[in-house]
Amino acid sequence: MSQKQTHEFQTEVSQLLDLMIHSLYSNKEIFLRELVSNASDAIDKLKFESLSNDKLIEVKEEPSIHIDIDKDAGTITIRDNGIGMTQEEVMENIGTIANSGTKKYLKSLDKVQTQDSNLIGQFGVGFYSAFIVSNTVTLLSRKAGDNKANGTKWVSKGKGDYSIETVELDDYGTTIILDVKKAESEFVDDYRIRGIVSKYSDHITVPILMIKQSEEDKDVIEYEKINEATAFWMKDKKELSQSDYDEFYKSLTYDFEGPLTQIHNRVEGKLEYSSLLFIPKKAPFDMWEPKRKSGVKLYAKRVFIMEGNEELLPQYLRFIKGVIDTADLSLNVSREILQGSKVVDTIKKASVKRILSELDKMSKNKPEDYSLFWKEFGMVIKEGVVEDSANKDKISNLLRFTSTSTENSDQTVSLQDYIGRMKEDQKNIYYVTADTYDSAKGSPHLEIFKQKDIEVLLLSDRVDEWLVANFGDFEEYSLKSIAKGDLEDLDTKEDKKKKEKTVKDYESVISKAQKILENQVKEVKVSSRLSESPSCLVADENELGGNMERIMKSLGQDIPDTKPILEINPNHPLVKKLKTKIDKDIVKVLFDQAVLSEGGQIKEPAEFVKRMNKLMLAK
Repeated sequence: MSQKQTHEFQTEVSQLLDLMIHSLYSNKEIFLRELVSNASDAIDKLKFESLSNDKLIEVKEEPSIHIDIDKDAGTITIRDNGIGMTQEEVMENIGTIANSGTKKYLKSLDKVQTQDSNLIGQFGVGFYSAFIVSNTVTLLSRKAGDNKANGTKWVSKGKGDYSIETVELDDYGTTIILDVKKAESEFVDDYRIRGIVSKYSDHITVPILMIKQSEEDKDVIEYEKINEATAFWMKDKKELSQSDYDEFYKSLTYDFEGPLTQIHNRVEGKLEYSSLLFIPKKAPFDMWEPKRKSGVKLYAKRVFIMEGNEELLPQYLRFIKGVIDTADLSLNVSREILQGSKVVDTIKKASVKRILSELDKMSKNKPEDYSLFWKEFGMVIKEGVVEDSANKDKISNLLRFTSTSTENSDQTVSLQDYIGRMKEDQKNIYYVTADTYDSAKGSPHLEIFKQKDIEVLLLSDRVDEWLVANFGDFEEYSLKSIAKGDLEDLDTKEDKKKKEKTVKDYESVISKAQKILENQVKEVKVSSRLSESPSCLVADENELGGNMERIMKSLGQDIPDTKPILEINPNHPLVKKLKTKIDKDIVKVLFDQAVLSEGGQIKEPAEFVKRMNKLMLAK
């Protein structure tokens, strides 16, 4: 037995413990749900690990979770025969933030949320909830398969430090002993604990056992199962209410509110499987982290196999939570085997089809719900157009944008809506991209479209550039950037004649301006897209636009060295001045203004200011 050592908690953990002890007042009973859920996960992990390592199961003991109450001592003990932990794992998982979301959890809390303990499990910090009701928490754990002498005892009062020592433990798994505060003595009650288990953990497939007092012999200790221990997803959905689904979803995901909707299916025939998939109301805090795993758990014949494998659902549906359980996979399946599995591939295709179909129905029948969904997950769905070519048409119908026909930045316009409002002879779906909605809305490229009353999609999500670059056609229409190439398809015969005459009048101006800006632009042209602004930048049809260039540079990408085209408005007073005399300062200002109007940065801001001041002072 090693000497007891004392260690300081990592700073974030100390902050979290202080929060748990002093600030989380609502719904304190959640601590039991968290600890039971952790015990269930430990048992699931042992089941899976033991498939390839028989030595882990020392005794063929049935997996179970025991809860014991000692009213006299004021303690609650939760014991499982799961995978257990080594001393290093105990220190890593409990003494530091390690892989938990402690830091992000703390950042996410506002003054209202600090009252809400429902949030804790969502961030992987569920163990610490024990301190909500406890003076002292003692943890005893031994890794399955380890020597009995390699047990670990961890003790803390949650006040900044903890002690840890090596002890001998006959049983593998983990035991947690809570020394309950006097003020929380309601929890040292058999009936109260049974009620909490029934409320939050009834679906746990592992038996949860508590002592049953024998009426004949009070000294006989007999345990009874207090949860249903039936896989929730295997139940007939006709027997389940929405509140049943909501409670299961909360216990599965640690979300603090129910899902937006769920998709519950049981398939029998050549392939046999059940799936229960949830669409959340809120995006997870780590949705944009590259290493984030999906929230779908895979079971084989009710035995947990793995979680978060991309083979179950594509990346653009990574926000989906739930369970898939099949009888057609062997229990020793590996992640590598999953990659080539026809069973998994079939389940994946069917699941994607159902999810997209459910979203389509929601968009038509429950537009308010779909609006909530799109605000949270719209950018992720846009990824699917490129990632999932087989379902591109279905995903395209789900897309929503803002446009010049809407009054605010809410993305409510579908491509079908746009087509329904198109001009009779319109050939393209027009769009403009920018860093922000306000920049897109104020783009000078829109001026000709406003004149002709043609709707333009305003795209400002970072993923939009990637989306339109890879989109192709929708029905028989192409997506066309209003900041690329020419817009001759908008010109009438009268417009074309007028433009030809204007170009001749400005030949000398264009030639001289081009020479002044030869290092900055590919070409200077007379514009037919401007009515108010003096100038704008345009990219060639097949080149990167200014916004895409900025995005790629911000990501550290190497981009080809290209120059934009400067278009000038022959009807603007500043441009008309150039017909009388070519002023280098005016030409430079026209270019810099065009850069600024599309959200870019000018290279010499001080020089720009000097030129503007000079122009303003000129008579």
